[in-house]
Amino acid sequence: MAGEQKELHKTYHDNHYGFPIHNDNELFGRLILEINQAGLSWETILKKEAGFRKAYHNFDIKKVAAYTEKDRERLLNDSGIIRNRLKVNAAIENAKVIQQLQKEQGSFEKWLESHHPKTKEEWVKLFKKTFKFTGGEIVNEFLMSIGYLPGSHAEDCPVYKKILRAKPLWNKV
Repeated sequence: MAGEQKELHKTYHDNHYGFPIHNDNELFGRLILEINQAGLSWETILKKEAGFRKAYHNFDIKKVAAYTEKDRERLLNDSGIIRNRLKVNAAIENAKVIQQLQKEQGSFEKWLESHHPKTKEEWVKLFKKTFKFTGGEIVNEFLMSIGYLPGSHAEDCPVYKKILRAKPLWNKV
């Protein structure tokens, strides 16, 4: 079991954490995962990532935004995800918000880019105004995990140079 957990962390650390994401559905998915991590270990979320993908239609923003009360109940009864009403509601409502941002800005990514650069505090204020269930730690981890804020890897980490080659926005300030 410990080996499996270590491999989950290593795969995420080496291939996902801190790398820019250029797909709105994947950005939305990362936001869902970060919101669901609140109060839990990241390991718990990584173990359930496949369950989240399945439950939330592979993080398809359009589909999640159209979820009905029946979908909400389905999610609250799905042992493959975190069954927390506030977090489920946030995912659905945030999908609707992202759809609106896509209409206004062209994409969720373009909306994020239009607000860059900001300090962590400015980002937190913006996210709290825009999205549901987005406190300081959630926003910080989300933005670090997608390359908008620095700090995902120390400079002496072997992955750090790979991150720089991926051109994270925090490095363009």
